Amino acid sequence: MTEQTTAPTAATEEPTAPEQELPPTGAEPAAAAEPVPATEPVPATDVPATEPAVATEPLAAPEQALAAVEQPVPAPKSSRRVLRAVARWTAAVLVLGGLGTGTALGITSMERTDVPGLATEGDGRWDYPELGLPALPAGSPRPFNEANVAEIHHADLRKLLIPAPAGATADKKLTGGWVSTAQFVGEFRKDKRGELTQLLDDSALRHIAARGWTMPDGTRSRVYLLQFNSTAYAQGLRDDTYVSSTPGIPLDWPTDLQLNESWNAGGKVPETVVYAFGETKTGKGRIHEAYIQAGDTIALVIHSQQGRKIAEQVPFRQTLILQNQLLG
Repeated sequence: MTEQTTAPTAATEEPTAPEQELPPTGAEPAAAAEPVPATEPVPATDVPATEPAVATEPLAAPEQALAAVEQPVPAPKSSRRVLRAVARWTAAVLVLGGLGTGTALGITSMERTDVPGLATEGDGRWDYPELGLPALPAGSPRPFNEANVAEIHHADLRKLLIPAPAGATADKKLTGGWVSTAQFVGEFRKDKRGELTQLLDDSALRHIAARGWTMPDGTRSRVYLLQFNSTAYAQGLRDDTYVSSTPGIPLDWPTDLQLNESWNAGGKVPETVVYAFGETKTGKGRIHEAYIQAGDTIALVIHSQQGRKIAEQVPFRQTLILQNQLLG
């Protein structure tokens, strides 16, 4: 193809005439052609066969040339069909991908038990409200703070009681307030109540707070907090009642309880002591009992089931751990 003449770069410039092509090196000069009158057209036979014909269309104006360049070249019909098919499949993939993403986000935002096929059976935990430590009097440290050498609980003891879980029926006698020594002693065997009462009188007991409730499955729970004038008196009562490898003074229950060897003290607060008991060494049975000593305070936690039904260990351990944390 012949080289096209470049359009003027500015509207004010005049177009220059195309330069004449020089003959190849070494070639003989062609014979001069006879002049042809300007009014007569040049015969087609007079044009050398070796030279291509020059286009007779006039050069486009600069604006027209730019417009021609900017217009896209139309694609063949077969290419258009391919492009339309690709566009349709791309749209379908995007729609399906969007639906899949929305489903994934919906599942991840749901609880596991709300997803069909992924639901897991509850482990028996009770639904306790959110717990928090009560405010202390100004300048009073926590019981196991370095500044509190005597390990005294300065907070209101009633506010250190674990609250009842959701669905519980409150015990009308154990409402979370102060209770008498007789109320506490009534949890133990009749032939031991006099002995325990005397021990409490001799141990400088300050007061007792208690809360009780019954769950829909029939589990009855009682939590007692006993505060003494000092940590030494609390430790003395624990020693006098032989609470260690044995439950000490037995509860008002038809069977004797044994140290729960399966209790791993999980969640136990440092500087506190926990002893858990049940009808067997594995903790299985109709009743669970535990003592917590935390500084000047001793806690007694009891979960029991009437009849032949086994008292679940999971809520008992949950209650015990949470009460231990409140005392720490």
